[in-house]
Amino acid sequence: MDILSSLMLGLTTAVSPVNLMMCTLGVLVGTLIGVLPGIGPIATIAMLLPLTFSLPPVGALIMLAGIYYGAQYGGSTTAILVNLPGEASSVVTTIDGHQMALKGRAGPALAMAAISSFLAGTVATILVVVAGPKLASLANHFGATEYFSLMVLGLVAATVLSSGAILKSLGMVIVGLLLGLVGTDVNTGAQRFTFGLPVLADGLGFVPLAMGMFGVAEIINNLGKPVEQRSLLTEKISGLMPTLADFKASAGAILRGTGLGSILGVLPGGGPTLASFSAYVMEKKISDKNGTFGKGDIRGVAAPEAANNAAAQTSFIPMLTLGLPSNATMALMIGAMTIHGIAPGPQVMTQQPALFWGLIVSMWIGNLLLLVINLPLVGVWVKLLKVPYRLLFPAIVLFCVTGVYVINLSVEEVYMMAAFGLVGLALHRFGCDPVPLLLGFILGPMMEENLRRALLLSAGDMTVFFTRPLSLAFLVVSVLLVVVSLLPALTRKREQVFVDEP
Repeated sequence: MDILSSLMLGLTTAVSPVNLMMCTLGVLVGTLIGVLPGIGPIATIAMLLPLTFSLPPVGALIMLAGIYYGAQYGGSTTAILVNLPGEASSVVTTIDGHQMALKGRAGPALAMAAISSFLAGTVATILVVVAGPKLASLANHFGATEYFSLMVLGLVAATVLSSGAILKSLGMVIVGLLLGLVGTDVNTGAQRFTFGLPVLADGLGFVPLAMGMFGVAEIINNLGKPVEQRSLLTEKISGLMPTLADFKASAGAILRGTGLGSILGVLPGGGPTLASFSAYVMEKKISDKNGTFGKGDIRGVAAPEAANNAAAQTSFIPMLTLGLPSNATMALMIGAMTIHGIAPGPQVMTQQPALFWGLIVSMWIGNLLLLVINLPLVGVWVKLLKVPYRLLFPAIVLFCVTGVYVINLSVEEVYMMAAFGLVGLALHRFGCDPVPLLLGFILGPMMEENLRRALLLSAGDMTVFFTRPLSLAFLVVSVLLVVVSLLPALTRKREQVFVDEP
């Protein structure tokens, strides 16, 4: 099947009434949670996982993907109008975006954020179309040895690129791997780390862990914060279209942001947040000749918004082709695929072509929908910011509890979710990023399976991981990443990327 016929299959799948409705719903919910600070796509997707049980697999994944990249759009709206980023990836947009709003240029700032996001999303979707099949065909030649080494590289890269101390991130990965081992060994039938509790015989549930770590923990953490003093922009927003000078000034920033975001989206641990911070830092060094950045320069909006949307799209490449999540949201997407009985990896493209291509085409449709509906609804989104969080959180908690309970009608899993919520809160207070833990939990069972298969085929010879060239290359790169990341100069540079000051 060539690319043209594949795209026609994807278009037919994506524009079916059900899938089109799921895409529209996803981008609307994504924009909403992007606008509302303190929720975010990870917590939202974790909370909505139980709903995907009753949906067709293609429609469910299209909806969850729409939530992910829709949140990148919504976060920029409040970043510009309220100086309050709804999403972590929109933090740097506040620097110049809000200054533009204070100068009466909120319209061009919002429009440039939407246009640069759409253009970057379109380019990144094309990259997914081109790179996805090639990477999937290459992955078909991988054996158990290569897959194990690739997963080691993925976890190491995620650790190096994630925020926070590297040693803490490594510790989180190890904890995640151990949690993934809980349950019954499929080869021997022996129970591991269950402490004699029947509820743990089948392992820890992915949904209770994800909803607890990212949903419940986020709610509790937000309740501990002081009420924000939100200075809503009350002037009527007019003159939405940027001027020709704005487009000329922003063209290079959009291209550079798209390129950088596309690369960082593919890398494990990259994602929209790192992409937007890095794009702003890079654009400031390249273009800030007159010291206008931080004072309302439109390039300071275009670059990070292009980067975070490009990264959101290209992060689907390793997830769809290798079954390797590049960030926490992609780990949740893999969890959704597993819930529907779809084994993530290169076989998805051959065994589920409608799902693979339908999801890719829906990304472009979703970006087009976001461009069309976002600007007219700016007033609605801003009004939602007036809703007190004390009225939102009880509904969110009820949704979490109901969602976990209806999966297996298990009260124990509700308790498990609450326990993981407290664990997630403790990790946050101690400065530990739970994202590497989730990646370790998802990849742990797959790593164990490939490790045992490789050792079985090699009659227990551990050197097989070093004698196969591709496996050796992955392991060497993993070691180099750890060594280089511990260098003092690079550690300082790494920390500077996450500073949200101009």
